[in-house]
Amino acid sequence: MKKTFLPVGLLLSVSILLSSCLKDLDRQPFYGLNSATLYDTVKNYLHVLAKIYAGFATTGNQGPAGQPDISGIDEGFSNYIRVYWNLQELPTDEAICAWNDPGIPELHNMSWSAENSFTKAMYYRIFFTIALCNEFIRECSEEKLSQRGFSEADKELIRGYQAEARFIRALVYYHALDLFGNVPFVTEADLPGSSLPRQIFRPELFEYVESELKAVENLLPPPRQNEYGRADQAAVWMTLAKLYLNAEVYVNQNRYTDCITYCKKVIESGAYSLEPVYGNLFRADNHKSNEIIFPIAFDGLYTQTYGGTTFLTHAPVGGTMNPADFGINGGWAGYRTTSDTLPNFGFAALFGSTKNNPRGDTLDGRNFLYDKGQNLVINSVSNFKDGLGITKWRNITSDGQPGKDATGNFVDTDYPLYRLADAYLMYAEAVLRGGSGGDMGTAINYINQLRERAYGNSNHNVSSIDLDFILNERGRELYWEATRRTDLIRYNRFTEGTYLWPWKGGVKNGTAVSEHLKLFPLAAPDIIANPNLKQNPGY
Repeated sequence: MKKTFLPVGLLLSVSILLSSCLKDLDRQPFYGLNSATLYDTVKNYLHVLAKIYAGFATTGNQGPAGQPDISGIDEGFSNYIRVYWNLQELPTDEAICAWNDPGIPELHNMSWSAENSFTKAMYYRIFFTIALCNEFIRECSEEKLSQRGFSEADKELIRGYQAEARFIRALVYYHALDLFGNVPFVTEADLPGSSLPRQIFRPELFEYVESELKAVENLLPPPRQNEYGRADQAAVWMTLAKLYLNAEVYVNQNRYTDCITYCKKVIESGAYSLEPVYGNLFRADNHKSNEIIFPIAFDGLYTQTYGGTTFLTHAPVGGTMNPADFGINGGWAGYRTTSDTLPNFGFAALFGSTKNNPRGDTLDGRNFLYDKGQNLVINSVSNFKDGLGITKWRNITSDGQPGKDATGNFVDTDYPLYRLADAYLMYAEAVLRGGSGGDMGTAINYINQLRERAYGNSNHNVSSIDLDFILNERGRELYWEATRRTDLIRYNRFTEGTYLWPWKGGVKNGTAVSEHLKLFPLAAPDIIANPNLKQNPGY
């Protein structure tokens, strides 16, 4: 899949039209070719599927910009992974940004409204992807396959492609469930233009995502048996595990036993192993890693975008950092992490950062804090040098070679949406929260495997764990991988005053904020356009 994205735009001439207010969330994409000719070969079905996958990595049909999939926001900002990352990281202790672009200050100040450009872009991205999936799934119906004269062997291939599209639709509906809660709902059964979408609420959407994932589980290849970058059973299992881990937040149900069940499916499949060197998970050749379960593939030549890992590599580089060390031609001097001199205050404290030792525990191989020329205290959010840098993402291979794009603009590093370490951490947390089917000894062993990788030996192993330890370990292991907002909400530390960080709520020493911020608002123009929708409380 890494090299199939570029031909998608060339072969299909895809021109998908969604209005800025997304009046028809079930709108059928308009193609330059009609469906009768577009879907006349198995190969073309695969190309359309590639477009669906590419929606996570690219922003339109012309890289890096020029023919955007959605409007209303700078195209570079509109990349799915980039907006998802911003919503999951900027409102937390893990990230803060110096830029004053519309929507960004409101995210880290936790003062966004229904007009925020980033929350709207995420909303549009989700439903753009759903529209693509619905149209593709309709074109995979048994009736249409028979009408087009496909052989039984070809039909079986296309059924597999349809299962992948159903997984992607379930995945983005899971993101909608987590971020927005109560959203418009359309499937392939809702014909384009037939009616305005109805609103689905969290309990029903939870059941839908769960049922769809279970329905496609055995229709997808076993772990690591599909083409790289495409979904397999383990991607389904990871999504289910995350759904169940957060079920108390979503639907007030204890589903920790189910979380353990699906974590065990991933772990006991034997298909995955921890990457020996933590930093290699975020390098330009991380596609070689046996730890990554479901990557979003990027390529500096074939998936050129200002989002994704191009964003994650460029945006944190500034100050005294040397861009060449990151395999890029320059930094954007925007993002860094929170830190301060108060005890246990700010994300950097998880690595033991203090006034006398800003970088903290340098023995921990996961510690990519950067303090040279940086100020520990964030007096000014707009000053890149206030706050510690993060040097985790690089366009350099594990053996020190730069990425393929000679200009240094675009990055080869893939984005690991799911990886084995997260399955270990979810298993341990679900055991601690009372789930059955697992045991504490195994949970501690999984945690110690992560710590042995981090430290290179067993000297920092632990003999007991609790929930606070797991939250901190998730921070050390998964920071800047778009898990922090969901984690803090699950631990009742996102809006509450019992857990503060610098500039939480727009206050230097942090403050509690309204609980309604645990959900983002539906896009205001869509509320106006669709009388079936009610805005989330507080907006």
